[in-house]
Amino acid sequence: MYIMATFDHSIYVELALSDLEHRQNIPKENILAVPLDKRMEQKQLIDSIHRADGVSLFDLGAALATGFGVIGASVGFQLEWGPIIWGITAAVIGFILGFLIKLIFIGTQHQYQKNPKNKTSELIVIIHCYNNQIERIEKTLWDNLALGVAILDNEWQST
Repeated sequence: MYIMATFDHSIYVELALSDLEHRQNIPKENILAVPLDKRMEQKQLIDSIHRADGVSLFDLGAALATGFGVIGASVGFQLEWGPIIWGITAAVIGFILGFLIKLIFIGTQHQYQKNPKNKTSELIVIIHCYNNQIERIEKTLWDNLALGVAILDNEWQST
């Protein structure tokens, strides 16, 4: 059996590994700890057709451009330049306003993403063990603040 767990880089990882080796007699050869690399590049604000992250800067701008354009065209019947010029002008103003609001909102949201729910894994621990050791190992990993634990049954490989 394989047990996999993800952790933050902390002293709890060392405590878990020490407990597994000394108390539960798991040999060092059966434990693998792999640190993960962090993403160094910044998120892109403009999505392409091949890559999108679900955050759009244009949706609010398009909605405000539509609303402002309709109102500008309606009011433009009463003004000197006519409904077409005022509709286009209002639509451009609405789009720029929506784009700036969304840009500021995403910027402040990215700045304050210190929420513990958004914690990312920094280390993966993989343990090769027997079936009768699973419950104790899993309890040890959870007690030492693992972010996630998974168990892989490797019976499918024994052909």
